[in-house]
Amino acid sequence: MEYMVITGHWIDQNWQLQKPVLNFVHIPPPRRGLEIADAIWCCLEYWDIQSKIHTVSVDNASANDSAIYHLKTYAQRKKKLLCEGRLFHVRCCAHILNLIAQDGISEIKSIVEVIRDNVEYVRRSDARLLLFSEIVKELNLKESWLMIVERGGILRMRCCLLQSSSRMFFQDLSLKIHIMMIARVLKIGKKFKSDGFIRDVVAKMKIKFHKYWGETNLLMSIVAILDPRCKMKALEFCFLELYSSEKVEREISSVRKTLHELYSEYALKSKLDMYLEETCCSFKKDNKIEEEFNVLEWWRFNSVKYKVLSFMARDILAIPITTAASKATFRAESRVIDKYRASLTAKTVQVLMCGGDWLRKRFRVKKKTKVLFDDD
Repeated sequence: MEYMVITGHWIDQNWQLQKPVLNFVHIPPPRRGLEIADAIWCCLEYWDIQSKIHTVSVDNASANDSAIYHLKTYAQRKKKLLCEGRLFHVRCCAHILNLIAQDGISEIKSIVEVIRDNVEYVRRSDARLLLFSEIVKELNLKESWLMIVERGGILRMRCCLLQSSSRMFFQDLSLKIHIMMIARVLKIGKKFKSDGFIRDVVAKMKIKFHKYWGETNLLMSIVAILDPRCKMKALEFCFLELYSSEKVEREISSVRKTLHELYSEYALKSKLDMYLEETCCSFKKDNKIEEEFNVLEWWRFNSVKYKVLSFMARDILAIPITTAASKATFRAESRVIDKYRASLTAKTVQVLMCGGDWLRKRFRVKKKTKVLFDDD
């Protein structure tokens, strides 16, 4: 059976990000875009939130592109979409980054397989491992080995992608890490431009990157600006790495114009300029990098000062750039539908998955939390 999980993301009155499961629904074949869109829309109508949808985040499948087209048509009948619908379709960032990394890895697949086979052969025996260590030491190969690893820059690139993206998805709503990661990937490509092989690999990866960035740079830019630590500085830093010097100012002006258009949809008069002109919040606290800065808490504290802007921030910062929350639900689904309970009906699975998520949210119970009861 093929299931689809639908999660809702919003920031409540207490500036807490909420992301409950709205439905866990079985979609029978052929599972085209229209069927997917109808299933999502039925869920929205059930919860009576069809007029409150700003964006929809999905994986990068062709059926999802068709589903978004239909959903956008349905939604426009109910309300005017933000920025005339330019923010409606959000592609899963994790999926895109994975595709980019896989493009690079595919080019050196044969090399990686040879290295893995040799490593496995050596590590399979303590005697071989000891002998290998002695040979490396005897031939003074340590420095040469490091040079080989360094020349395999594509592997370091993939490491950058995965480490930065995981931090971004689960720790930092501001996407500053995401922007820094993009710039870092491009810098690595420049570093190895003299190496024909690496240059060809990077060029292949950039094709997918620019397709992704071209469709999501507006959302990424707006969210970064709404981080009081970044504001316009984030764009200046990132765009210098992405565009030519003459194009940087044009792109920044375009984002600023869109930001004002977006704000005008929330209010006629604003404090947006005041917010942008204020000094950015410091990244450091007592000369140490502050890793626990909470963007939502900052906006909650300043919601009186920026009354209208805070409403806009609450809607924009709730937009998920990845389907990680939905993927987590599917991992739980594998524990519900195993080989011993494969005959559960779609309705029963739906009740188990949705009911479990709702109860955990209501009683604030985290997964894997053990509750002990005393026998009285």
